Amino acid sequence: MSKPKKEKKPETTGEMIRSFLIAILIALVFRSVAYEPFHIPSGSMLNTLYKGDYIFVSKLSYGYSRYSFPFGFEWFEGRKFRTAPERGDVVVFRLPSDPRVDYIKRLIGLPGDQIQVKNGLLYINGEAVKATHESFIEVPKEDGGMQSAELLHEILPNGVTHNILNTYDNGMVDNTPVHTVPAGHYFFMGDNRDNSLDSRYLDKVGFVPEENLIGRAEIVLVSFKGGVPIWKVWMWWDALRNDRWFTDLSN
Repeated sequence: MSKPKKEKKPETTGEMIRSFLIAILIALVFRSVAYEPFHIPSGSMLNTLYKGDYIFVSKLSYGYSRYSFPFGFEWFEGRKFRTAPERGDVVVFRLPSDPRVDYIKRLIGLPGDQIQVKNGLLYINGEAVKATHESFIEVPKEDGGMQSAELLHEILPNGVTHNILNTYDNGMVDNTPVHTVPAGHYFFMGDNRDNSLDSRYLDKVGFVPEENLIGRAEIVLVSFKGGVPIWKVWMWWDALRNDRWFTDLSN
C-alpha cells in the first residue's frame, strides 16, 4: 500500500522574494562575466549590423575592466585576465568622452599603427588596404530615406575580411590626416564608412583606451525592422528580419 504523498507547501512571500533576488543576482553575474545583450540603434555598421539587431557580446574575450560591470567600479583599474583584441574584431566599448554611452565599431588600428583615409581608401602603416568592388546597393539613411552606396569587400592586413559601404559624399572622413594610435589605445571605424561617428572624429570619439573595451560582438540573436522594441511582442511578426537570425559576427 503506497504512502500518501505529502502536499507541497505554497511558497511564502519571503521565499518568493528570495527566489526573485537570486534570479536577478544570477542574471547580473552572467552579464558581468560572460555575455551581455546589446541593441543596435543606428546604421553606422551596415552591412554588418542593421538598426534593430539584438546581439550578444562576449565579456570573456578581452578580460575585465571597470566598464565590464553594469554599474562600473571606480576602484577597479586596468584589465584583469587580459587578452588583446585583434584587428577586425567588432567591439562594444564605452565612449571616451562620455563613458555612460556604449558604441560598437570595427577595430582598425592597434597601438602604434598609423591610420589614414585618402579618397575614401583606408591606409594602415602607409599601405593601402585592399578593397574589391562587389556591387552598388540601396541602403537606409538615418532620416528614413534611401541612398546608393558601393559595397566593397575589404581585406585587413591580418587576413580578416568583411564588407564595407562607401558613398564618397563625406569629404571630411574620406580624406584624413595620419592618425598615430597611442600606446594602450585603439582606433575604430564603422563599416558604413561615410555614415559613422568613429575614431576619425578626434574631438567626439578619437582613440579608445583599452579599459573602455567591453567585449567582442559574437552573434545577432534576432532583428527587427523599423526600430521595433523587443518588448512589443504584438509587432514582431511584421517587423522580424528572418534572414538575420543567429548571424555569426566572429571572424
